[in-house]
Amino acid sequence: MSTKQTLRKPEWLKIKLPAGEDYDNVKQLKETMRSKTLHTVCEEAKCPNIHECWANRTATFMILGDICTRACRFCAVKSGLPTELDLQEPERVAEAAEQMGLRHCVVTSVARDDLADGGASIFAETIRAIRSRMPLCSVEVLIPDFMGNEETLRIVMEAKPDILNHNMETVERMSDRVRSKAKYARSLELLARSKQMAPSIPTKSSIMVGVGETWDEILRTMDDLRAVDCDIMTIGQYLQPTKQHLRVVEYYTPEQFAGLKEEGMKRGFRHVESGPLVRSSYHAHEQVQAAHARS
Repeated sequence: MSTKQTLRKPEWLKIKLPAGEDYDNVKQLKETMRSKTLHTVCEEAKCPNIHECWANRTATFMILGDICTRACRFCAVKSGLPTELDLQEPERVAEAAEQMGLRHCVVTSVARDDLADGGASIFAETIRAIRSRMPLCSVEVLIPDFMGNEETLRIVMEAKPDILNHNMETVERMSDRVRSKAKYARSLELLARSKQMAPSIPTKSSIMVGVGETWDEILRTMDDLRAVDCDIMTIGQYLQPTKQHLRVVEYYTPEQFAGLKEEGMKRGFRHVESGPLVRSSYHAHEQVQAAHARS
């Protein structure tokens, strides 16, 4: 199918906007984020689930500013030369998480290739700050590849997140076209090293479909992830955020996503979240519960 053709979104990708109490929760959460000058990947990446998640009072914090040093062709986050490095940010994230009463907190970031440690120390401080305020809240981090630096990864792992998440984003053949600087083999190596450093910490990864991959390539990616003992996988539909980004080549049906979930579970993942609107942090708390139940 030609990537020059603009495909019409199917019915199953329609999003329900919040109303009543759900709308109030969305408004309150947004006010909390603004009052503490925090960013969320929900807003910056134009996530289709933002209203559902915010109505349920869950959000993915995006630390280290809102400007990424990379320019991936699928991502709506601003790219350029960052100027922001706020050493007080970890404490503000913890305050917001406490104010929201979170049971499971997800923390991600822009890529900060301009920093010597890629921002790993801020990740670690954020984990510790949340734990200090909320000992019963589990913490999931979705980290960049840190350019393959093993000691930088160790900084994050030594802070003992409850889930270590790093996204493959796509299949091997499409990786260089879809991502900027990140390498397929390097991402697998990061997930493998994470397990070597802390075997008891579950690892997680995500891919999006609809950018030109084949079904067999998705299955090979599953096999590659299982080969490095990845525990959780999420699979969702790529949606073009702007006309400047990659076009959607194909919309997968809910039945196809169900088939991918079945394939993943057959390969031994503890949990597979697969659906048109699934994103890496979608239903993250439920993913953790399901994975622990199968451990």
